[in-house]
Amino acid sequence: MIKIKTLEEIELMRESALIVSKTLGMLAKEVKPGVTTLYLDKLAEEFIRDHQAIPGFLGLYDFPNTLCMSPNAQVVHGIPNDKPLKDGDIISIDCGALKNGFYGDHAYTFEVGNVHEETKKLLKVTKESLYKGIREFKVGNRVGDVGFAIQNHCEKHGYGIVRELVGHGLGREMHEDPEMPNYGRRGRGKKFTEGMVVAIEPMVNLGTHRINQLNDGWTILTKDGKPSAHFEHDVAIVNGKPELLSTFKYIYEALGIESDEEDEFKHSTL
Repeated sequence: MIKIKTLEEIELMRESALIVSKTLGMLAKEVKPGVTTLYLDKLAEEFIRDHQAIPGFLGLYDFPNTLCMSPNAQVVHGIPNDKPLKDGDIISIDCGALKNGFYGDHAYTFEVGNVHEETKKLLKVTKESLYKGIREFKVGNRVGDVGFAIQNHCEKHGYGIVRELVGHGLGREMHEDPEMPNYGRRGRGKKFTEGMVVAIEPMVNLGTHRINQLNDGWTILTKDGKPSAHFEHDVAIVNGKPELLSTFKYIYEALGIESDEEDEFKHSTL
């Protein structure tokens, strides 16, 4: 069942989402060759707790850490470890926070040092597809409209859209209805209404869409060993249109990137 949020609840969710956004912004300065994902995980846990929130992933479904850290061919759900990042790596950092009874949950794929141009393009196209999907999350549209927009953009570039893992509703639970696949057909699936909140998160592979899972029971990786990209935002429907609760602006400030990609989805009073 889809749980509709009031405007007051959406504002509480914005607080949780922004804690995640600020955590990712803090980590952006720390992602570099030689750093371990376990070190980044510790930084994130301390930061979230310092902001009077609880790490949303730690212990959820028995996950052992604060962050899902998925480098290179790992798609999502990678477990932090003591292996240093290398120049040329990419790494998806997925983070959650629980505050005031509501979850925030979003992700960004970072470049580590000098990344191959082919991989840079994968990241660019995947992030573009995220906003194309968000644009379709509005009153009267359906789940398939979002999935189609993401799939169409990525497959035009020859990339594989992961089928087994999807975005989701968000609220007092980390995973609520509806499921939000990154593929689909226009006009199909559940209809969007005012007050819905979802996490939209394209997971896109440079090669095949097929995946495997490691024996740790968590880590998902591409079947062909090629890189995978992952970007995620929390989005609410307010006044019939998509409004971002999360933001990449703290990441961009840390990395010296200028972008207007979020402008059309901003809160009206921000």
